[in-house]
Amino acid sequence: MLSVLALTSVVLLGIASQCTAVTVYTSWEKHAQVGSDVRLSCSFFSWQWTSPEVSFSWSYRADGSKESPTIFHYTNGAPYIANKGPFRDRLEFVGNPNRRDGSILIRNVDFSDNGTFTCDAKNPPDIGGHPSSVRLLVYEKVPVQAGVITGAIIGVVLGLLILVVAIYYLMRFLVARRVFSLSMRHGKKGKGKEGSQQKQKPKVPLVFISF
Repeated sequence: MLSVLALTSVVLLGIASQCTAVTVYTSWEKHAQVGSDVRLSCSFFSWQWTSPEVSFSWSYRADGSKESPTIFHYTNGAPYIANKGPFRDRLEFVGNPNRRDGSILIRNVDFSDNGTFTCDAKNPPDIGGHPSSVRLLVYEKVPVQAGVITGAIIGVVLGLLILVVAIYYLMRFLVARRVFSLSMRHGKKGKGKEGSQQKQKPKVPLVFISF
């Protein structure tokens, strides 16, 4: 009995700990072309309804640096952008907290913006959990990712297969239709010949012989 109660309490504690945790989601990597604007997405999952006290915070660690200063914070229904740092005049909040979206927009990105952006979210009473990070890579010209090429190749191959199968079944249909049409024509001709032969069959006169 005691063991059952202990097991039940452990399960309930585990569920309670899960219900007070926030799971934050971002991309793994984000590629951008120098001079363009890039959106860094951040969302979260929580067992609680979206709280009016929901908050988001973003920090940035440049490549080769150990410091991760906060560059943005959203709390009490208002966004706050750090008044110093490389993004003070180029950062814009484009998320929707009611939809659990804490995304930001970085304008006119440069090579010096390469680094790791970390998003954290709180949805009281869910305040636990771990933040999530996205790596920003700025290029002179954004390279085509291998996954995009692979997906395009797979799409072309599947399209060709579908086209071949469609042509195959169309040819089968046309051949079957042609065979059926020819069989119908031969059947009509056969019946016509048989009827004409029956009509042209001479009648044998009846001869009466008297003794």
